[in-house]
Amino acid sequence: MERWDRSNGMHMNDETSSGNRYLLAIESTCDETAAAVLTRDGKILGECIATQEELHQAFDGVVPEIAARAHLERILPVIDKAMKQSGISPLDLEAIAVATHPGLPGSLLVGLAAAKGLALAWNKPLVGINHVQAHIYACGLGSAESIFPCVGFVVSGGHTTLYRCESPTQWHYLGGTIDDAAGECFDKVAVMLGLPFPGGPQLSKLAESGNPKAVPFPRPLLDQPSRLEFSFSGLKTAVRYHIGGTGKQDWSQYELTPFQKADIAASFEQAVIDCLIGKSLQAMAATKLRRLCVGGGVAANRRFREQLQSACLSKGIELIVAPKELCTDNAVMGALAWERVDADDFDDLDLDVQPGLLRYRAGTAPI
Repeated sequence: MERWDRSNGMHMNDETSSGNRYLLAIESTCDETAAAVLTRDGKILGECIATQEELHQAFDGVVPEIAARAHLERILPVIDKAMKQSGISPLDLEAIAVATHPGLPGSLLVGLAAAKGLALAWNKPLVGINHVQAHIYACGLGSAESIFPCVGFVVSGGHTTLYRCESPTQWHYLGGTIDDAAGECFDKVAVMLGLPFPGGPQLSKLAESGNPKAVPFPRPLLDQPSRLEFSFSGLKTAVRYHIGGTGKQDWSQYELTPFQKADIAASFEQAVIDCLIGKSLQAMAATKLRRLCVGGGVAANRRFREQLQSACLSKGIELIVAPKELCTDNAVMGALAWERVDADDFDDLDLDVQPGLLRYRAGTAPI
C-alpha cells in the first residue's frame, strides 16, 4: 500500500494552537482513501492519502469492487495516521465529516461506515458533504477572501459540471456532460495509445512533444452557446477511427510511431481543452458573473490551466484554480463541512450515500 503525507507551507501547522477548532474529514468516493484533521482557519494538522493505482493498472481503469475492498483495508490506518500526525485527541474534535455523494457506491459506504462508527464511539456530530462542491470549495482554502459568488467548474475523471455558486451552500446547476467526463475520456484515449494507467497524466506528458494542430478532431457542442453541456464520447470515437479507420473492429492491431502518438495526444488534448474553455466562458456570459473557480483532477493539467488563464484575462474574468495538490481527490477539501458545523447543521446516524450526481437547477443544493 502506497501512502504519503502532503505538506503545504501555506496551510500546514506543526503545532496545534490553543482555542482552535478541529475537524476530522474522510474521503473515499472513488479510488483514494484519505483523511485529514483541519482547523477552522484552514490549517492542515494531519493528512494521509492511500492510492490504489497498482490495484487497477491491469484493468486500465478503476474497478468498483476492488476499490471498495481496498478502502475497507486502508480506511482505519489512514485515519489513525492523520490523527496521530495532528496530535489532536478525539475529544478535541468538533465533528467528523465524510463525503457521501457522488461517487462509487461501495467506496462511499466504506467511508460513511467508518465515519458513523467514530462519531458513535467518540460521541461527535456527523456531517455528510458533497464531493463535487468540495472540489470548488478547495479553490478558496488558505485565502482570507471568499470566492463566492462564482461560476464553479468541476473537471475530473467522473465529472464535468458547471454551477452558479451564490455561496458555499447555494448552488444552481448550469450544465454538464451528457456522456463521458473529460478525465474519463483522457483515460480511455490513453488506452488506445497504449499508455499505462492512470492514463490522463501520461497522455498529457506525451502531448508535450506533439503538434496540437496535427489532427482536426471535433469540438462537440462548442458552436451551441445556449447549451451549457459537454459531450466527449464522439471525440473519443473520432480518435479511435483516426487510429484504425472506420468499420474496423480490431483497431488495436495498427502500429503507431512515437511521433504519431504524440500528435494524436496533443490534438486530442487541445480539442478537450477548447471545449472546456469555450463552455466555461459561455457560462460566464450567461450568468454575468466575473469569477470562475475550477477544481478536479483535470484542473491540474498544465496546458489547460495556462490557456484558461489567458482566456480569462482577455475577458476580464477573475480565475481561481484549486492548488494542484488539492485538484485530485483528497480529504482537505472536506473543510467544506465547516459551513454546516457553523450552522449547527448535522446529520443523524441513519445518513445514507447518494452515488449519483444530483443536478440542482434551482434552489439550495445541500452540502
